[in-house]
Amino acid sequence: MSPLNTEDVTDTTTPSIVSQPASRPDFAAIAEWVTPRAKVLDLGCGDGSLLCFLRDARNIHGYGVEIDDANVLACFNNGVNVIQSDLESGLQSFESGSFDYVVLSQTLQAVRHTEGIIREMLRVSKEGIVSFPNFGYWKNRLQVLTGHMPVSETLPYQWFDTPNIHNCTLGDFEEFCSHHGARILERRVMNGGRQIEFMPNLLGMLAFYRFEQQR
Repeated sequence: MSPLNTEDVTDTTTPSIVSQPASRPDFAAIAEWVTPRAKVLDLGCGDGSLLCFLRDARNIHGYGVEIDDANVLACFNNGVNVIQSDLESGLQSFESGSFDYVVLSQTLQAVRHTEGIIREMLRVSKEGIVSFPNFGYWKNRLQVLTGHMPVSETLPYQWFDTPNIHNCTLGDFEEFCSHHGARILERRVMNGGRQIEFMPNLLGMLAFYRFEQQR
């Protein structure tokens, strides 16, 4: 398949029917890092809720990649440009440097080939943004100490039905970036709607990183 020029994708203009919650601190945290009118690719975009939020908040030009049939249909209904594809097969459909940002929101822990995904993110965009549940959060550690795999708001699955195969902590991800050519530009750690500054690897539930190719 030849690389996709995003200018050739039909831009759907159907008004969004997504009803955003009164507060989505995870969406808002990502939006603060995205410049107005940027070109954004959301990997594993689900029903397109994040892209709808960024479209309303930052007037972005967004595209999504999603494999699930129902979610792809929901994206079309929500006016989101979407391509049905498996992330694990790479982003060969997109030309290098096609986007300002590529977002991987709470999906990093569920992909098998982490290094390949991060490399592809940095190939097709100037910057990558990822968010993931922090496995080092103190309640997760406590559940492990009591002999059980963690179940929480950000890790809601039981051990036997979880899609999460690469849980990590803040320290793990930062070490990964240093060894795989990704330079971290900003980090934000949150617990609910609160930003955590003190002992973030212990007290933070959800981590956000903005990074670029190491020069």
